[in-house]
Amino acid sequence: MPRYYRVFDPGRLQFITSSTYRRVPVFASQRFCRAFAEVLDALRSEFGFRLLGWVLMPDHFHLLIQPRPAESTPRIVQQLKQRTAYRVLQGLRENAGQAWCRQMLGRFRLPETVHDQAQFRVWQRRYYAMNIFTDKKRLEKLNYMHGNPVKCGLVASPDQWPWSSFRFYYLNDSSVLSMDRLA
Repeated sequence: MPRYYRVFDPGRLQFITSSTYRRVPVFASQRFCRAFAEVLDALRSEFGFRLLGWVLMPDHFHLLIQPRPAESTPRIVQQLKQRTAYRVLQGLRENAGQAWCRQMLGRFRLPETVHDQAQFRVWQRRYYAMNIFTDKKRLEKLNYMHGNPVKCGLVASPDQWPWSSFRFYYLNDSSVLSMDRLA
C-alpha cells in the first residue's frame, strides 16, 4: 500500500478536515460540542498554534490553523481526536441508560476482528490537511466552513450555528472560542 507524506510548510496555514468513525453524528449533542471546543482551546494554549477558523459539524470538523512549528500539525490533530474521543466515550458510558447514548456507543463499537486493544473508535484514523498559500484561499476556506451548517440544512443562516468561527468574525461573539488574527 503506498504511503502518502504530508508536507507542512513553516508559517503556512493548514486547513484540516476529519470525520467521525462511520460518520456517526455524535456532535449533534451540545455537551459533546462544548467538550470539543474546550479541548481545542486547551490544545491551542498547550501547542501555541494560531486558530483562525473552525466549524464542528455533527460528524466532522474543519480547522484553519497556523501551527508552530509546522510539523506539529499531526500531533495537534492526534491530541484533539484522542482527548475528544475520551470525553465522548466517557459521557456516553455515563449515560448508557439513555437510548441515544446506547445507540451511539453501538455505532462506535469496533468489530472484534478489527482491533484487539480497543472496543470503540470515535474518529476516522486519517485526516485531510491542506497548505493554504494565499489570502484568497484562506477566505475561501473560512467561507466554506461558515456556510457548511447552512449547506447541510442544519440552520437557515451561519449566525444560528454556535459551533464555528462565524460568530467571532461577524457578531464579535467569542463566547465559545475566540480566534487569532493574522499579524
